[in-house]
Amino acid sequence: MSVTVKLPDGSQRGLDSGATGLELARGIGARLADAALAIAADGVLMDLTAPLPDGAAVSVVTAKDPQSLGIIRHSSAHLLAQAVKRLFPGVKVGIGPTIEDGFYYDFLVEKFFTPEDLVAIEAEMKVIAAENIPVTREELPRSEALARFEAMGEALKVELVSDIPEGQTITGYKQGDFYDLCRGPHVPETGRLKAFKLLHAAAAYWKGDEKNVSLCRIYGTAFNTQKELDEHLKRLEEAKARDHRKLGRELGLFSFHPEAPASPFFHPKGAIVYNELVTFMREHYCAEGYQEVITPQVMDISMWKTSGHYDNFRESMFFTEAEEREFALKPMNCPGHCLIFGAERHSYRELPIRMADFGRLHRYERSGVSHGLTRVRTFCQDDGHIFCTPGQMKEEMAKLLRFVQKVYDVFGFEEIRVALATRPEKRLGSDEIWDHSEKALAEALTEAGYTFHINPGEGAFYGPKVEFQILDALRRPWQLGTLQVDYSMPERFGLIYVKSDNSEATPIMLHRAILGSMERFMGILIEHCAGAFPAWLAPVQVIILPITDRVHDYVNHLKNRALELGLRCESDMRNEKVNSKIRDAQMQKIPYMLVIGDREAADKTVSVRHRKHGDQGVKPVDAFFESLLREVKQRTP
Repeated sequence: MSVTVKLPDGSQRGLDSGATGLELARGIGARLADAALAIAADGVLMDLTAPLPDGAAVSVVTAKDPQSLGIIRHSSAHLLAQAVKRLFPGVKVGIGPTIEDGFYYDFLVEKFFTPEDLVAIEAEMKVIAAENIPVTREELPRSEALARFEAMGEALKVELVSDIPEGQTITGYKQGDFYDLCRGPHVPETGRLKAFKLLHAAAAYWKGDEKNVSLCRIYGTAFNTQKELDEHLKRLEEAKARDHRKLGRELGLFSFHPEAPASPFFHPKGAIVYNELVTFMREHYCAEGYQEVITPQVMDISMWKTSGHYDNFRESMFFTEAEEREFALKPMNCPGHCLIFGAERHSYRELPIRMADFGRLHRYERSGVSHGLTRVRTFCQDDGHIFCTPGQMKEEMAKLLRFVQKVYDVFGFEEIRVALATRPEKRLGSDEIWDHSEKALAEALTEAGYTFHINPGEGAFYGPKVEFQILDALRRPWQLGTLQVDYSMPERFGLIYVKSDNSEATPIMLHRAILGSMERFMGILIEHCAGAFPAWLAPVQVIILPITDRVHDYVNHLKNRALELGLRCESDMRNEKVNSKIRDAQMQKIPYMLVIGDREAADKTVSVRHRKHGDQGVKPVDAFFESLLREVKQRTP
């Protein structure tokens, strides 16, 4: 008996039946065998020690392969758990998956791990890696798996084994004195793990359910080389400096208070940025043919049942009662827009009708997952809904895609990634409708020149959606805008328009947002520009810094002139040295500083400093203001 596999260069290689990936790698060359981490057979990752399937297209996975990072990180999670068990034998282990940029492992502990504990655990991980312990995979009958973990006293693992469906293969991995339930694959020995770092510990609930026991979760990251790890850690330090929660406090933009959990309070400076973003979108709405509407915050539960939100979204909604009626705070604007559309009789000549809404929305986010401005319970979106005929849908999609690009260009987002999220398991509408909707979105993206990938099962319950993801200054991905096709909601609300032959038809509804949640976008933008907003968004656009008390009258004149022109201007009249005033203005990330001494007051000029480019020289007052007004009007990124 023998097996034949196809290699990446198109050649075929015959091996003895039961031959493993490691044997294949050794047959190709000793250097490849030394570098091998796993095998990919028909795209499925396997351990090096697993038998090769006959007829499969096979490649040897090394550190050069992008897929290797997931194996390295998952194996590092096991390394972490083994180190914890060595140092803290009484701790019980939970799960340890990979996540974006790293991994974590959950532990049931009597006392949460301290930063000093993490240092000791990481040191022990290095010891275990240096021991170069072989990592072996086992397949177990359910009874044996249960018995093994019960004997180990690992109650969480027993629960996980019990949750595995009957008939499904149960696998575990052994490395020295440590054994874990896992699907794999893993590195062949611990010595392959050379560049890892524990980052922090946090609380987590078992299986993500707050009704379950609380665990201590240790987060870490790992890379193939120390250089890659060092570069990543440097990016993390930069990300800390850019953290919008930290900058929000330092720049006086917003705060959070326990009286309103996960709900931001915008201070005057933060409100300026927020309102400028809304104004920016409103100006575009005029050109793009949108009509702004205002809808109630609280509506009867019957409407949310009609829309489908009650059955599909109620765990994320807030409810209340009054006069023996049940109401809900709106989590979305779309049902209210359906009521507005249905309040009048519409002709096909009126379509498309584009509605925009900056109404406040409320969604229940668990306290454990809320995060600054990017995950809140109260927010508003640059939300819009387009009611159109089937014949208009394609052009409306194309129009929106151009609109999205135009908006993102203003903020300096140079790279946009696009995904098409397809039908979820729990959804409204027939398969025929979903087929048509998904096809229409895919064609619109292709014709607009976008390359996109599929996110299977990630669509909204009422329709598929396009997701727009930007990369910020640290090349971190953030999802912003969405475009969704919805045949179901207009039908459920009984919406109609009159066609050219006087018959009635149901319009198609397109849901769209470009910035998304205004709160979340503001948090992303703060981190993207490290709090140094472009001049058109800056809470204070220019500050005037007198060198001496003798020029205060001139400073007041300049400030009043700036305010009359519509510029946001302040003056620093403190009895401090000008260098101290400049430093404080820099810390507040004010775009322009006007340094005023006796000569500037006598000549009616200003000495201009830019927060990034430094001294810009002496300029006539009107020339400076005209330049700044032009920069603000053009919304220079």
